[in-house]
Amino acid sequence: MRLSGNFKTALLVIVLTLIMNVSSFGQQPIYLDPKQPIEKRVEDLLSQMTLEEKLGQLNSPCPGLMAKGLPDQIDACRKSAEGKFVTNIGPVGGIWSAANMFKEGPRRQAEFLNELQKIAIEKNRLKIPLLFFEEGTHGLLTPGATVFPEGLAIGSTWNTDLVKQIYSVAAREGRTRGVHFLGTLVVEPNRDPRLGRNEEGYSEDSYLCSQIVEAIVKGMQGEDISANDKAISLLCHFPGQSQPVSGLERGAMEISERTLREVFLPPWIAGITKAGALGIMATYPSIDGMPAHGSEKLLTKILREELGFNGLVMCEGGGIGILVYEQIVSTMKEAGALCLKAGVDVSIWHEDGYYNAMRENVQEGKVSIETVDRSVRRILRIKFLLGLFENPYVDVEKAARESNTKENRELALQTAREGIVLLRNEKDLLPLKKNIKSIAVIGPNADAERNQLGDYTHRPVLQDVVTVLEGIRNKVSPQTKVTYVKGCEIIGDKLNEIKKATEAAKKADIAIVVVGENGEITNGEGHDVASLDLTGFQEELLKAVHATGTPTIAILINGRPLSIRWTAENIQAILEAWMCGEEGGNAIADVLFGDYNPGGHLPITFARHSGQLPVYYNYKPSKEYWIKDGWGTKYVDMSALPLYEFGYGLSYTSFEYSNLQITPEEIGPAGVVYVSLDVKNTGKWDGNEVVQLYIDDVISSMSTPVKELKGFEKLSLAAGEKKTVRFKLTTEHLSFLDKNLEPVVEPGMFKVMVGSSSKDIRLTGEFEVK
Repeated sequence: MRLSGNFKTALLVIVLTLIMNVSSFGQQPIYLDPKQPIEKRVEDLLSQMTLEEKLGQLNSPCPGLMAKGLPDQIDACRKSAEGKFVTNIGPVGGIWSAANMFKEGPRRQAEFLNELQKIAIEKNRLKIPLLFFEEGTHGLLTPGATVFPEGLAIGSTWNTDLVKQIYSVAAREGRTRGVHFLGTLVVEPNRDPRLGRNEEGYSEDSYLCSQIVEAIVKGMQGEDISANDKAISLLCHFPGQSQPVSGLERGAMEISERTLREVFLPPWIAGITKAGALGIMATYPSIDGMPAHGSEKLLTKILREELGFNGLVMCEGGGIGILVYEQIVSTMKEAGALCLKAGVDVSIWHEDGYYNAMRENVQEGKVSIETVDRSVRRILRIKFLLGLFENPYVDVEKAARESNTKENRELALQTAREGIVLLRNEKDLLPLKKNIKSIAVIGPNADAERNQLGDYTHRPVLQDVVTVLEGIRNKVSPQTKVTYVKGCEIIGDKLNEIKKATEAAKKADIAIVVVGENGEITNGEGHDVASLDLTGFQEELLKAVHATGTPTIAILINGRPLSIRWTAENIQAILEAWMCGEEGGNAIADVLFGDYNPGGHLPITFARHSGQLPVYYNYKPSKEYWIKDGWGTKYVDMSALPLYEFGYGLSYTSFEYSNLQITPEEIGPAGVVYVSLDVKNTGKWDGNEVVQLYIDDVISSMSTPVKELKGFEKLSLAAGEKKTVRFKLTTEHLSFLDKNLEPVVEPGMFKVMVGSSSKDIRLTGEFEVK
């Protein structure tokens, strides 16, 4: 029988296919071969995935939104890991906040994440491991982890080496539990203190924020993200949310593109372009009329094409639904389509926008499979970079050993110390003697553990939290009598012990009144204010104690700068301690009794009144003109100047600045200027000083700020010691955006100002760009 040519060809193909299949029998797929390039592994795995499996990778929901009650939440996590449907989501690519469910501590948390990984790998045909996400604002947000000071306390240290250590510890405590991403690292400048969650941010200044975020990413991600002590930095919230309308959560950001690029983008450039951050969370607000979650301009053109971002974009909690309540679209199905096209890769909310509705969008041709593949490709790449296909599990005993160690608590203590700012010290009331006969410790924050921890703090806190009262008792002599009166609540009128507090103050040699905010009621995410004044009876309490004639010290524990006008004018000594973490009480006591010389400087301006807002230091010349030379009354009811300026901070010692050198005096547009000066400790105490360099582009084609921070250095100087500080100014520091929003260095004079704050300028000089 003669065979046709076509039949022979077909038969040959069948035989060759059978031979290839037999020869490859028992070999692992390309994507499981660690010797293959990551890009090749990603494409191999992607080519084998069904649409449902791809859509699963786009979802990393929170257990608390999948079910109610811990047993059901645990069961929901197990089912999701196995690829089963939980409410309206099938397979998942990860889970947000799975470890935080377990109050037993790190060992149990690590065991559960290992269990979920085992289910995902063994019960799913492609054996794709899960991503685990937790919050990491000021330490890992799971019970048993170290609680560092938050936001402005870290910013007040002006110590980027310390920042790097903090987030290195957070990464280690997270990764040893099995956590891969740490989120709510709020890097945008803090521009409106009325917004409650601005307590999570570090500074009002773009340059200082940029230095901090670069340190965060380097500390958290390190050189090798697959290392068992590193995690991915999930920076928030791109491109910003800290200047919303009326200071309200989720309010639109009514800013120009110039403001976006001049103020908000620099920290993202530092975190992404310079440091290589691999995680970004999109912001809630609308910017220029479009919610950021649905903005291709922000999430693709600027973030990826301009800044070179090569990681994952996460939605905010409920972020996809923003497009519905902003009335951009009417359904979650439409919202999901817009968000995925714009560049949101992963949904962390249990809402039907990225699974069932997205499948319908693909099937109906409203979202292309290429758009889905784009995000899945990014997710798989991150999993390969983390080394999860080779090392999906963690050592549960190591998780327990690495959590809240003695060294980690010491770092929390040192951070709290360096973050304390001495605002006032009339007649050198501080430091106190440890053998003082009697102290009255008064106020709603004197013995309030939760209030000094801030938001995004785990429940329960398994370790000891040292309050101010406890710290003072630990520090004074056995003969010192310490009397405690709460006095009032942070807010409301349910407790009024002012009379009792004044009686205690009259009998004491010193009164220490601890006031401020509650990190869960008057401050934190979703807790905005119209007034920056002290709430409740707190100011009345201060006035009453002060009226006794007993020398009085005020300690502030708060997440935002408060308008403490009366306190600033009348209380003899004031410490700003911020949300000072688990060792805050010991740190405050160290400063009160002279075991640590305060060296913190404000990373944000204190307004006299919320009516002054915005009050940041780097305003445009028009404000300077009106305050100094305007013909009218500036404010009829109070000074137009801030209560405490950006960069302000006192010490128990004094510092002398001298010998400013600026070389060369003339440069070209691409030139480099070197600035040096000497700083001497002229007091009797060893101390720390933050030397701050500001510049002013005197004449420019566009209006530029009256001064901008362009360098700083934190010095430790023994009494009588002198050191030389050196700065380097390049085109990055000297350029501004021209009328086309392009960076340019224009010819003209530049003023150099060096000092201890934005107001306390000690030395000035100039150079010229030819």
